Amino acid sequence: MISTKGRYAIRVMLDLAENDTGKYIPLKDIAERQGISKKYLEIIVKDMVAGGLVAGASGKGGGYKLCRRPEEYPLGEIIERTEGPLAPVACLAEGKVNCPRAAACETLPLWEEYDKLTHDFFYGKRLSDLLRR
Repeated sequence: MISTKGRYAIRVMLDLAENDTGKYIPLKDIAERQGISKKYLEIIVKDMVAGGLVAGASGKGGGYKLCRRPEEYPLGEIIERTEGPLAPVACLAEGKVNCPRAAACETLPLWEEYDKLTHDFFYGKRLSDLLRR
């Protein structure tokens, strides 16, 4: 399940894209427009800055802005940066430990198919797909 952290991260990114003027956007403005606590958004954007999704600047004229164009952000990247791997089971997660039952696991094909569907869905959608036209 994708938590509020992942969902709000997408909303922040979308807000930054919709309100892009080339300048940094104060987090308080995003919080007001999105109806999300500024304190909670501070936690979310910290991960996003660390992951290179957004750039941040402090002080007068500070705030956040996108590092790339909206069409260059797959939604899967935003979700995984804030939520962790989308893998449905531990044995398919990146950096996984080899499962001693993998060769005999009758359910592994099910999880692999589900993992592929989820990955392809979220990585096939771009931030630009959500922009209001």
